[in-house]
Amino acid sequence: MSDTTASLRHKIQSAGDLQSVVRTMKSLAASSIVQYEQSVLALGDYARTVELGLSVCFRGIGHADTAAGDVRGAEADVIGAIVFGSDQGLVGQFNDLVADHAVKTLERLTDPPKDRAGKQLRVWAVGERVQAPLTDAGLTLAGSFTVPSSVAAITALVGEILVATEAHQRQGELSALHLFYNRPSSAAVYTPVDQRLLPLDAPWRRSLAEAPWPTNNLPEVIGGDSGADSGTLRALIREHLFVSLFRACAESLASENASRLAAMQRADKNIEDLLETLNGTFHRLRQSGIDEELFDVIAGFEALAGSQRSAQGR
Repeated sequence: MSDTTASLRHKIQSAGDLQSVVRTMKSLAASSIVQYEQSVLALGDYARTVELGLSVCFRGIGHADTAAGDVRGAEADVIGAIVFGSDQGLVGQFNDLVADHAVKTLERLTDPPKDRAGKQLRVWAVGERVQAPLTDAGLTLAGSFTVPSSVAAITALVGEILVATEAHQRQGELSALHLFYNRPSSAAVYTPVDQRLLPLDAPWRRSLAEAPWPTNNLPEVIGGDSGADSGTLRALIREHLFVSLFRACAESLASENASRLAAMQRADKNIEDLLETLNGTFHRLRQSGIDEELFDVIAGFEALAGSQRSAQGR
């Protein structure tokens, strides 16, 4: 069925309205990226302060094990995982990439030696859209969380995750806890990464204890309370866990909006090309209609002139 000028005009208007929506989403995604990236940058100084505090505490207790830092179920055969995805669509391969990276990494971590049974998994998903690729890969979810819609809402999500995981940690049911999320990348829009959050093992504590202090004034814990069960150490470890989860969530949200921005840019380009085609077709069809009307006028004029000449010849 051939298009008419009326139908083409309707298509052009619809495409223009859709382009307005796409450009609005582009603006929102771009502003959200800046918001989450700034939160990560602001968190950097605080994270550095927490690490310096942990460094002081670990210097005081040497390399002895600390109950506050290790998962009590270090010998347990359960690995926990938090996978950060999205609740909304229009993000390209964002959820598929992080889910695929998590599945492959967890398969490697749970691959048993010949003389041992394989480890079990307890997986939590952040975001509705990432749940499907995880379950399709055969993973059973222990729970799910809603993706925060702003920087201010990240704190509440981190609290929910800590409550859910610490319950299993206190019961000695976790041997490790990993975070899987997409991190903004300069080479590409984002890159899926894996961060082991727990246990806070001896090499990690040793690296902090041996790190050089930035000034010549060596600090010490107030009151000399620097043992493995000190309140100061436990508070700093809680802050370390909070910072790690907050940063992972913020970077995931920045990557999500970067992916959405890229998708909207492609959509905007496609709509621009469609509008160019529709406008060209509309103008050609309109010009064709004008030409036909002119030809009809000329033909009518010539027929009228011919009849008048015939009448005068009589």
